[in-house]
Amino acid sequence: MAGGSTRRRGVIAEINVTPLVDIMLVLLIIFMLTAHLIEKQAIEIELPRASQSTTTQPTTLAVQIQRDGNIALNGKPIGAAALRDAVAAEVAKTPDKPPQVIVAGDKAVSHGRVVWVLDTLKSVGIVSFAIQIDPTELVAPPNP
Repeated sequence: MAGGSTRRRGVIAEINVTPLVDIMLVLLIIFMLTAHLIEKQAIEIELPRASQSTTTQPTTLAVQIQRDGNIALNGKPIGAAALRDAVAAEVAKTPDKPPQVIVAGDKAVSHGRVVWVLDTLKSVGIVSFAIQIDPTELVAPPNP
């Protein structure tokens, strides 16, 4: 009794919250450091509304690459050199919003031909294009 050291033996019924607080502080620091990366990179404005407005439909061009390598633009056969000129003319009509292009290539066409068409489209200012697929054919092509 003289030492004043009394130990209680039994179950500790207290929760140690120190590790929880440490984890929460680390998470808070991480969120504070990465918050500027998540914020929008645009100025938010409220646009005026009008009851009489029309929407402009984006122009869409269809480029087909046939089995023999010939190219068609919107269903009409076109030469390789004429493809660049025709698409450039469409881009020139609306330079602020270039048309979207859907490229449909026969599965027997070489990869190089498709890449050439995509490169030609990019070179005249097309930034939005898609490759048309047949979703019903899920069989992998045979190895050569």
